[in-house]
Amino acid sequence: MKEKALGVFFLIFCLVFNVYGLSAMKKTVAVIDFSNDSGYNSLPNLGRDFSMQLSDALIQSGKFIVLSRKSLNTVMAEQDLANSNRFAKAHAARLGKIIPAQILIKGKITEFEENTSGGGQGLSIHGFSLSARKSSAHVAVIIQLVDSTTGEIIDSKRVEGNANASGFSLGYSGSFSLDTSNFKKTPLGKAVQMAIDRAVVYIADKMSHIPWKGRVVLVKNNQVYINAGRNTGVQSGNIFFVLREGEVLVDPDTGMELGRESKKIGEIQVTEVQDKFSKAKIISASEGIQKDDLVTQPNT
Repeated sequence: MKEKALGVFFLIFCLVFNVYGLSAMKKTVAVIDFSNDSGYNSLPNLGRDFSMQLSDALIQSGKFIVLSRKSLNTVMAEQDLANSNRFAKAHAARLGKIIPAQILIKGKITEFEENTSGGGQGLSIHGFSLSARKSSAHVAVIIQLVDSTTGEIIDSKRVEGNANASGFSLGYSGSFSLDTSNFKKTPLGKAVQMAIDRAVVYIADKMSHIPWKGRVVLVKNNQVYINAGRNTGVQSGNIFFVLREGEVLVDPDTGMELGRESKKIGEIQVTEVQDKFSKAKIISASEGIQKDDLVTQPNT
């Protein structure tokens, strides 16, 4: 009897969880190249490589839409070329607005070191060596979450990675990349991966407390189209609030945008989900819902 009651409760919970939009919505982030403040100069692209590895880890987590700021100039150049007279229009890349990131992720590598002791150089191939030795590696990174609208640092945390090895271990000399399979097998490579894993956990936790936001892109025949679909985690039946934003508040001293007030004007329920957009019916509205109105989850 107890098991049956628990089963009914779980079913009701799942229905409420789905209908009211409490499922995990993917938030949009962009990772900016990290700076290398560790004093380790043998790898000039250390900060860039770390940010690429972090971007990949965020994508693999399945919790975020990760935008590529690194390829932004290439995308814009392709759009500009496509809108010249040198491309057939049917095959040209369309000129569009770049998707804004809700949160920018940046930071710096403050410690990147490996201490080794033990015997001999051993076998060396392409800069990597196999030798009998003991080694310990340590990596420390400061992660910052930045509001893309105001530039305010929302939160900051230091994450670390440590690894030890003994016996026959793989080392390196000369230039290398964080992305190579050989480097990932070294203690330092394992310490980097540990720091990245901890960074992803930290980012996911902090982002879970930041409200998801979408926009109305079209209102037609009592149907509301929003700029979020399967790629964001929207499900049929989800209910969202529609907010009308007021005037932007700007600090007169700094010129920085401080935000804006908003008021709830209606509720919509998703009826159809596509890859990048969804259709919803209007449940209630105190004012006419319009293009560019804000869409949020009820629990925010």
